[in-house]
Amino acid sequence: MMIRTATAEDLDAITQAEAESFPAAEAATREEFKERLEYYADHFWLLFDEDRLIAFLDGFTTDQPDLSDEMYENARLHNPDGAWQMIFGIVTVPDQREHGYAGQLIRTAIEDARRQGRKGLVLTCKDHLIEYYALFGFINEGVSQSVHGNAVWHQMRLTF
Repeated sequence: MMIRTATAEDLDAITQAEAESFPAAEAATREEFKERLEYYADHFWLLFDEDRLIAFLDGFTTDQPDLSDEMYENARLHNPDGAWQMIFGIVTVPDQREHGYAGQLIRTAIEDARRQGRKGLVLTCKDHLIEYYALFGFINEGVSQSVHGNAVWHQMRLTF
């Protein structure tokens, strides 16, 4: 297994993994990923088994303390010097789940954010994942104002 940050050449594999992992209403599109890679490819952590992408985590950095729906849609809001590492998606392709790959990526993102001097990380998740993210030190701050994908999301924060 190898973890590295993304390049533009990873666009198709990222788009495919996302489409396999999320309902269409929640999945980012190829165009959205293309823009994200243009602005913050170094905030995409990819996990490969040989040459196959099996999991990834992405999100940008910002001084805004709360994750908003606008952030998913506008990669230009990325601030390389931002205080908070946002996490927009954690994807493991369906046939590779239950092996701890998402956890490896979460720990890598946490280590990188700490090393980069960020205040911490913020993500949103559905009810059934609150306990999972708590294992990494994230605290549930309650229901998010996000309506992304017409779902109910909880904002969770890990502060250093």
